[in-house]
Amino acid sequence: QVQLVESGGGLVQAGGSLRLSCAASKSIFSIYVMGWYRQAPGKQRELVADYYTGGATNYADSVKGRFTVSRDNAKNTVYLQMNSLKPEDTAVYYCNAKDGFRGEYDYWGQGTQVTVSS
Repeated sequence: QVQLVESGGGLVQAGGSLRLSCAASKSIFSIYVMGWYRQAPGKQRELVADYYTGGATNYADSVKGRFTVSRDNAKNTVYLQMNSLKPEDTAVYYCNAKDGFRGEYDYWGQGTQVTVSS
């Protein structure tokens, strides 16, 4: 079992920055992949960025060059640095952990609201 707690959401003007944090209840060193997803009203949840235990990362095309995912294994925490925010980034952001040999166990945080005003 992995409990995930997000923080850092809020209201920001377009062009601004926020950093989201996701604290895990256990060591994330061996967790197969840690990621961030988001869900806007009326839309499906989508992958924003993820970070594999081997160091590989993936980003949604819409956030490439603006968002950066990182993980601090010593603090059991994953971050999402969001720069040059746009109104279309407004959503609830969820932390996700896929644990197990191939990430077969799926865990979610409660979500944190990010609102970008124009």
